Amino acid sequence: MAAVSAPSKTVITSDEAGQKLRKARERLGLKFREVEVASQRIAERHSNEEYSIGLSRLSEIENKGVLPSLFRLYSLATIYRLDFLEVLSWYGIALDEQATDANLHGLEQTHSIHFAPTGFGEVQAPLSLDPGVDLRQTTFLSRVVTRWGALPLQMLNQLDTKRKHYAFLGTEDWSMYPILRPGSLLLINETNKIVNSGWADEWDRPIYFLEHRHGYECGWCHLDRDRLMVISHPSAAEAPKVYLYPNEIEVVGRVVGVAMELAGVARPRQRNADA
Repeated sequence: MAAVSAPSKTVITSDEAGQKLRKARERLGLKFREVEVASQRIAERHSNEEYSIGLSRLSEIENKGVLPSLFRLYSLATIYRLDFLEVLSWYGIALDEQATDANLHGLEQTHSIHFAPTGFGEVQAPLSLDPGVDLRQTTFLSRVVTRWGALPLQMLNQLDTKRKHYAFLGTEDWSMYPILRPGSLLLINETNKIVNSGWADEWDRPIYFLEHRHGYECGWCHLDRDRLMVISHPSAAEAPKVYLYPNEIEVVGRVVGVAMELAGVARPRQRNADA
């Protein structure tokens, strides 16, 4: 199958960005001197001269395409009453690309993800399903989605994300294989409540996402007073780890969703039984 090239994007130069800033200033009827004074006030408030913009520097930013520092760009956006994220996009920095760019370099360690929603961009999503489909059954969604469309990312803010977080299971983390494959994207429901019983089988047993001083890990948990035992899947052949709770380890939450590939992941290396 031929590779599909990514859609081309308009490249915005520093000259064009400078012109946008100039037009924003002129719309407000601000003179160079007024912008300089306003930026000095911001610098004084933050006790940081980097926020200050001199007359000659402002002229160079607008007319010669000089790239402003992060602090000066913040001052300009603030003085002109512009959205700082939009101004960043004028200089070619699109924060909605951050997650995609991060995937260019995979991390072996399991880690949490802290990219904030920017409100920019769209995602292709199923907008409606065949009303006759029974989602209790295994279903090939591509054949029952009646309409796909671009969903603005801002709409995701309507979801209950305040108590949910995302995490990525490291590409070398086989602790919960095959229930969770390495490289899985996890949805974490924020809770610190540990359940010691009440499940029917290993697939129903709660999996927790935890943080300690060495990083993060996933596993089943058993809490006995101030001792928290983190248990890996039997196929990992790893001894349970015991931590003082909550002094040595924190429960970030419970894994309530997962996105993972069902093929293409190499099986874990055989461990030496004497190791």
